[in-house]
Amino acid sequence: MAQEFNITDYFQRIGYAGEQTANLDTLRAVQYHHATSIPFENLNPFLGIPVRLDIQSIAQKLIYEKRGGYCFEHNLLLKHVLEVIGFKVTGLAARVRWNAPDDVITSRGHMLLLVEVDKERYIVDVGFGLMTPTAPLRLVTGVEQSTQLEKYRLIGEKHDFILEANIRNEWKALYRFDLQEQFLPDYEVTNWYLSNHPESHFVTELIVDQPGRDRRNALHNNRFSVRYLDGRNEKTVLKSVDEIRDILQNVFLLKLPDTSELDEKLEKLIIEEAAGT
Repeated sequence: MAQEFNITDYFQRIGYAGEQTANLDTLRAVQYHHATSIPFENLNPFLGIPVRLDIQSIAQKLIYEKRGGYCFEHNLLLKHVLEVIGFKVTGLAARVRWNAPDDVITSRGHMLLLVEVDKERYIVDVGFGLMTPTAPLRLVTGVEQSTQLEKYRLIGEKHDFILEANIRNEWKALYRFDLQEQFLPDYEVTNWYLSNHPESHFVTELIVDQPGRDRRNALHNNRFSVRYLDGRNEKTVLKSVDEIRDILQNVFLLKLPDTSELDEKLEKLIIEEAAGT
């Protein structure tokens, strides 16, 4: 039975004990604590478990069950919390450009937030996996903006914005978006596709990411990597189900779903990766 969602429980989950006032300092602190406390993960689609987007289901999973989620879950939860605090928040949608060829048009498969603070607008996003920003980004183009980890910038293109991150001194596009407001039914349609379509990478692959104070941890199938702020990059191939479970539980601090299918799926991943398929 789901617990009644209490915003105090959310703050305990992310380790935030600061002010609950709708100002920029609060926004920065809540975004940072959320991003570094609740992992990006796709275990539900990977295991064929429904991804529900009502706020009670999201809170049950991300707060009380000590799980993570992907963009819709993360950003809908944060949107709800920010609105309770008193922020004006608008849900947006983006076309992911990360690792996509320039001539390929992607779907509006990502959710982000537009937050207004003291008549200034900011992009806030706690659900972009490997490159989740850890601080709000002003909605201005052509300006480098520092976060606790990478630098970001927004590029204007026609009526759209493209968010880029500076990775090893190279600017790389993350996603493209406009300012058209999106609503829960919009996200529900995309969420169903991403969590059910047999060719969706959220269904076929294991993806877990989380930024930390001086690093980004990433698990893709059975390949675990740690990219440090100082430029070091450690990579490990996990060769057993127990090793993957250990990373999920002791690095990402996830409480794993209690299903026998998890070990079966992880074993299959290891075999497929070893075979190069």
